[in-house]
Amino acid sequence: MRILVLNAGSWSLKFQLIETGAGRVMAKGIIEGVGREESTAAYESWRGIRKRFSIAVADYTQAAGTVLACLTDPTDGVLESAAGIEGVGHRIVHGGEHLAESTLLDDSALRLIAACSPLAPLHNPLGLEGIQAARCLLPGVPQVAVFDTSFHQSMPSRAYLYGLPYSYYTSHRIRRYGFHGTSHRYVSERFAEIHNAEPESFKLISCHLGNGCSLCAIDRGRSVDTSMGFTPLEGLVMGTRCGDLDPAVVFHLLEREGLRVEEVDSLLNRHSGLLGLSGVTNDVRELLHLRSQGHPRARLALEVFCYRVKKYIGAFFAVLDGAHAIIFTGGIGENAFALRAEICDSLSSFGVELDPARNEAAAGVEAEISSPGARTRVWVIPTDESLLIARDAERTIRQARGA
Repeated sequence: MRILVLNAGSWSLKFQLIETGAGRVMAKGIIEGVGREESTAAYESWRGIRKRFSIAVADYTQAAGTVLACLTDPTDGVLESAAGIEGVGHRIVHGGEHLAESTLLDDSALRLIAACSPLAPLHNPLGLEGIQAARCLLPGVPQVAVFDTSFHQSMPSRAYLYGLPYSYYTSHRIRRYGFHGTSHRYVSERFAEIHNAEPESFKLISCHLGNGCSLCAIDRGRSVDTSMGFTPLEGLVMGTRCGDLDPAVVFHLLEREGLRVEEVDSLLNRHSGLLGLSGVTNDVRELLHLRSQGHPRARLALEVFCYRVKKYIGAFFAVLDGAHAIIFTGGIGENAFALRAEICDSLSSFGVELDPARNEAAAGVEAEISSPGARTRVWVIPTDESLLIARDAERTIRQARGA
């Protein structure tokens, strides 16, 4: 089945056209600057055609129209017409508690996604715009929403509840939701596939490390805990997010620095993490280079980053009562071998031991990096969230048709 995967973000629309049977990406690209004076489109097809051009894109409907024009271009496209698209899969950040699995989009589902917008005000409204654009341009083509939060809906209440009065959960649904669910689910299922087994055979700790970072404890194919919480701000030190923080720090900043609420929000989400600690950049490649040149705060930022990941790995070993494997994914997890080594250092009591040569050779490729005979295996598995979304969309569409 040919599934168009759409991911509507701030000022951008990413897309991939995937042939699910072969797991082949037929075409992919991004429309950037949606709603701005200057917009650009980048397109790449499986035939090796690459192009980038400027275009006026006022809204997400025009952005989606540009996607379809690229896919059906008589010279560079991969489809004769839009009729070649058999379904659309949308990445939606927040599904709340009522959307615990990938969902065929009808008016009822759209209302539930909209109801979750207060929980993800920067993401869900944009996702809805992407959905409406696709429904407008591809009438009659089934649309499916795949949620970042749905994989974590299997967490028990002891993991997702905060130590607040219970009434805040019942009235405002304040709880841990977790994110990066499509990534954590993909690598856990891929690990099982590599080992010719079912996901229910393994206890895994998945480490999605990129500009946004989260860990997930996966017990027999089900998420039982994760580091991100009510929002993606909680948990690990990230590119520009602070991660775990004593809530009293917020009150202190409001009182002593005279900051407004929106300024504190910007500080914690956009000016903290690796950027805030180093004072230079949130790019791990640059930080590694600066550290090699003796930059003290680059070294400090990376030490804090690795320590926080190590700390959560230890906690999730306790949650799972042991793990068969640790999986690294995401831009940092897949490529920064030096940080993988630092994170796994001193985890020998958990049976973790890296093979230095294997670890250094694994850059953006699927590979085991643990030493032969290590009790706990360590793997690098590049994530492919778009493929998971496409497969979920196909499965959901077939189920709705009774196929």
